[in-house]
Amino acid sequence: MSTSTRVERVGQEIQAAVADIFARGMLRDPRVGFITITGVKVSPDLRVAKVFYSSLGTDEQRAETQAGLEAAKGFVRREVTSRLKLRVSPEIYFAFDGSLQEGDKIERLLKKVKAKEGW
Repeated sequence: MSTSTRVERVGQEIQAAVADIFARGMLRDPRVGFITITGVKVSPDLRVAKVFYSSLGTDEQRAETQAGLEAAKGFVRREVTSRLKLRVSPEIYFAFDGSLQEGDKIERLLKKVKAKEGW
């Protein structure tokens, strides 16, 4: 088994664990609204996991969500480590994934062009 396969598998398991933590409402910070975990990138040595999330709302709401997630990093790290039984507890970082907003923006522009052109 190659190393990259293990890294991808651990990333998928971390993504499932983090998504489950949010789905079960275990994180009770009011700053963190409804978010979707879109992916996880894990370093080759499994010591760092960058969790990508998406959320709807204004820039101020996204900033509050980011602050809430930063405050909850320790709790999320502890939960992920206890669920996955890894030898090394990965450092968790949260990053906003704007690809869904960009996709939605492109979709709206295409619909506007279709309506204008009469397709």
